[in-house]
Amino acid sequence: MVKIIAEAGVNHNGNKDLAFKLVDAAHSAGVDIVKFQTFKAKNLVTKSAQQSEYQTRNTGISESQFEMLSRLELDYDTHKALVHYCNKLGIEFLSTAFDKESLHFLVNDLKLKTLKIPSGELTNAPFVLEHAQTGCDLIVSTGMASLAEVEAALSVIAFGLINASDSQPNEQAFAEAYVSEIGQAALKDKVTILHCTTEYPAPVNEINLSAMNTLRSTFKLTVGYSDHSAGITIPIAATALGAQLIEKHFTLDKTMPGPDHKASLEPGELTAMVHAIRDVEQALGNGIKGPQPSEIKNKPIARKSLVAAEVVKAGEQFTESNLTIKRPGTGASPYLYWSLLGKIAQQDYVEGDVIHV
Repeated sequence: MVKIIAEAGVNHNGNKDLAFKLVDAAHSAGVDIVKFQTFKAKNLVTKSAQQSEYQTRNTGISESQFEMLSRLELDYDTHKALVHYCNKLGIEFLSTAFDKESLHFLVNDLKLKTLKIPSGELTNAPFVLEHAQTGCDLIVSTGMASLAEVEAALSVIAFGLINASDSQPNEQAFAEAYVSEIGQAALKDKVTILHCTTEYPAPVNEINLSAMNTLRSTFKLTVGYSDHSAGITIPIAATALGAQLIEKHFTLDKTMPGPDHKASLEPGELTAMVHAIRDVEQALGNGIKGPQPSEIKNKPIARKSLVAAEVVKAGEQFTESNLTIKRPGTGASPYLYWSLLGKIAQQDYVEGDVIHV
């Protein structure tokens, strides 16, 4: 079954009440997981780091990343309350850590069993290694990355999964872990990789969904898709292409101030996406080509049989002039047409009689 992550991210705008309302909306939409972002602005960016172009465009405010992110932090007590609320509702809580302190909080305090490595941290090898050393299941997003960068990150993860925490990390050790049988087995057991285009919203002509197949065939791992496009079309298409996990940003209101609201789904759209993904998931079926149960009753109606084109008396030969093919499909198969030509009729037929042999 395709897992669906509703990415609340920072669309709570740092407001606790909004965060809980986002959980309610995700639960009502029928997703499997609601995901937030955990960070301390002081640990994440320098005070002079500038916003990205999309952040300035979407917020309408030109300020530093530090100023923006400081307003979007959720305190640890709110995280704990959100986990408790999610458990009560029966929806999984997930959050992405963007700094070491936050990672330790998610693992040691919240006891999360699954972690998400965001696209921006894929080349942050020490941080990737820390994720792997937790032993948690890992969802690895690959926005902005080349195939070589994805492989490098997986090498670090393989090393972290199979070696003791006091093992000396280095590029050779990473490469050896990656090609080892135990390293590959650990990756298959623990890692899901997500194709992603890191732009908000992502242009449709730069989504490159076919790259999911490249990731799957190259790394032989479970593959999914983290979507930043507008609307719900692309994640539905990704499901049809075999994505096992879909992640999509959502908000209570796209017009709210903040960097990600405009590229997010509103609750009604999120619900529609979930329903569409579940429909596609069912429609994919088992891949075995054969008549479906609902089709069987239509076979005698839609298919054809050998039929007498005119009166045929017992003892006469079947010919091209007295033998035709029409519905219903309750008689002899049209495949028998050539073998029946020249044969002797065993009974009388009037025009339109279905022939049985």
